[in-house]
Amino acid sequence: MSNIERLYSDRAGKMRKSVIRELLKVAQDPEIISFAGGLPNPKSFPKDDLTSIATDIMKNHSAAALQYGTTQGVQELRKQIAERSLKEGMKDISEENIIITNGSQQALDTVGKLFLNPGDTAIVGLPTYLGGINAFKSYECYLKGIPLDEDGMVVDILEDKIVELLKENILPKFIYTVPTFQNPAGVVMSEKRRKQLIDIANEYDLVIIEDDPYGKLAYDIKHIKPIKAFDDEGRVIYMSTFSKILAPGFRLAWTVASPELTRKMIICKQALDLCTNTFTQYIVNEFLRQGSLDLHIMKICEMYKPKRDIMIKSIERYFPEGYTCNRPKGGMFTWVTFPDGIDTETMFLDAIKHKVAYVHGKAFYVDDGGARSLRLNFSYSSDDKIEEGIKRLGSVVDERLKKIVA
Repeated sequence: MSNIERLYSDRAGKMRKSVIRELLKVAQDPEIISFAGGLPNPKSFPKDDLTSIATDIMKNHSAAALQYGTTQGVQELRKQIAERSLKEGMKDISEENIIITNGSQQALDTVGKLFLNPGDTAIVGLPTYLGGINAFKSYECYLKGIPLDEDGMVVDILEDKIVELLKENILPKFIYTVPTFQNPAGVVMSEKRRKQLIDIANEYDLVIIEDDPYGKLAYDIKHIKPIKAFDDEGRVIYMSTFSKILAPGFRLAWTVASPELTRKMIICKQALDLCTNTFTQYIVNEFLRQGSLDLHIMKICEMYKPKRDIMIKSIERYFPEGYTCNRPKGGMFTWVTFPDGIDTETMFLDAIKHKVAYVHGKAFYVDDGGARSLRLNFSYSSDDKIEEGIKRLGSVVDERLKKIVA
């Protein structure tokens, strides 16, 4: 067709490529040390255990595992997730509160479809996860950002923003947060603020979307109860994933929500894919049934904590003065901010020339902020490549700063 674009919907015309996915394409050069993707380390995958489980399923359960499944997911897997959710402090949870999704990204898209009309408003952190931004914006909404500090989203500013919006006759549809080892900033929302967030949602009749991919990857901190654990009114949709604690290729995640919200989300999901991959659900279910997951998570943390330490020490050694950098207590990312004059988006091309990649800060903002910041992933690269990559990036930053001074 000569003019296919005239047939696109208005929504399609407003869709934008994922910045991270495009950067990952650029970083495919094997000589490039990439800190761009949120990639688990392949050495963490329990391939022998998974091979054994998959073989057994094919021999003994193939009729069910290779068949269509229910939209909500394999019941036994949902039951195991419900039991684990109860241990984390969530209340009145059974398998009926659980939906197995094709990755957390599908859960985010489902939330957007469920709540957002064109022109609606939702609230997110500044900065916040790019996948959430993309999912919600695809439903033609407005996103209002609330700053973060070392204790997560600043809830006092959040409440002021809600009051301000209400004066303009705007009722936000939901509050989206990544409270534990936040992507990209790496911070943890304090328990006090988690409770305050619930109080605000109750007072203003809002829904909270709690995105928790990294909560189990804790290195220097004890377990913090999820926001969902303080939810007495069914306002929180909790979502997590096996991508960071088992294998992202399985594309298995889950949501925990009230019966009413769960029923609506099931209907939304039916229009997306009918059901999540049944075979991988059977594999993960057996991995959990054998009691292997918690030990596996411990092994991942033992692998990632030294990588974080190497990255932080390398930043201290090779970056020129004037930057700020958090030391995340878990997760997969650190967040760096440079002095005025540095634009990490334009600096990216210089970094690629030096064979190192990252994600620039603007990608995680909804208000044109983040120009001086960048996100670095420490879980994927080998230990020696972490130091070499930071050394290369330090040279890029140093060259930029010298140009600014000149």
